[in-house]
Amino acid sequence: MPLQIIRQDITKICVDAIVNAANTSLLGGGGVDGCIHRAAGKGLLEECKTLGGCETGKAKITGAYNLPCKYVIHTVGPRWSGGRKNEKSLLESCYKESLKLARMYNCETVAFPLISSGVYGYPKDQALKVAVDVISDFLFENEMKVYIVVFDKAAYKISEKLFSDIAEYIDDNYVDERADYRSERSRINCTCQSTAFESAEYGLSDLCKYDKALFDEGLDIKIKQIDESFSQMLLRKIDERGMKDSECYKKANIDRKLFSKIRSDVNYRPSKTTAIAFAVSLELSLEETEDMLRKAGYALSHSNKFDIIIEYFISKGNYNIFEINEALFEFDQVLLGC
Repeated sequence: MPLQIIRQDITKICVDAIVNAANTSLLGGGGVDGCIHRAAGKGLLEECKTLGGCETGKAKITGAYNLPCKYVIHTVGPRWSGGRKNEKSLLESCYKESLKLARMYNCETVAFPLISSGVYGYPKDQALKVAVDVISDFLFENEMKVYIVVFDKAAYKISEKLFSDIAEYIDDNYVDERADYRSERSRINCTCQSTAFESAEYGLSDLCKYDKALFDEGLDIKIKQIDESFSQMLLRKIDERGMKDSECYKKANIDRKLFSKIRSDVNYRPSKTTAIAFAVSLELSLEETEDMLRKAGYALSHSNKFDIIIEYFISKGNYNIFEINEALFEFDQVLLGC
């Protein structure tokens, strides 16, 4: 997927460039900065000495030396002062300038730490939002794979309100598989008993006429779509929404190459996360999302926390796939996309 949040040591990631949350001297320091300098070796420090430092919000690039990447992009994030000293704009600039350098040096893969969220004190939830917003905007116009790398859970945080709202929604809707099975059996039994009672009271012919009227409504459309594959439904929905292919797969956090495979293969069977990603991109209703999932052979279940989180966002009308992935990562769930 073009934007991915991962838990890893940034000095061990095999990408074209990693981003260093540096200080203005560029001569090393604590946290991520110190780890990158130690892993790269003395050569990195010697090159950084020739750069003349770096201003807050700006970025400079060097070789990677002993690191398993081609380049290190050094950027200086703002220190948090309660939001009164233009911190947000400066932090946004860090990501923009770093991505600009990555593009200039033809990087296809880039890994970022969560800049300024450590000793510089930028609130982690706000730092994460800035990172996701700037990177996702960049990816709508550029082809690149970008990672946001967090070393441990303490370095990552969505807003308290969103976390508590999702946690409450999960608590209200989560059921284990056995309870779900018993509930479904009970519903079927009640339906059968109710139908038998109605047939006896109102007469079978009246009931059949009522059912037939409901069945006939929209029958022509249903017949046309009954054998529709996932790929066919996806392409139909894109046309109905008046979207461009590129707009759809980028909003879905899907790689262009995968979308090409889906478009060219009428019987393509995507992963569940890919199918949901397209449903989110198309801003489908919950009913439409479940229909698209059935085309791919999947379903949403209240015995699955991942499914409940997806249902939460769709029911709230929030189709920002990057925000959804932030929440999925927070709750240790697989992310949407390819």
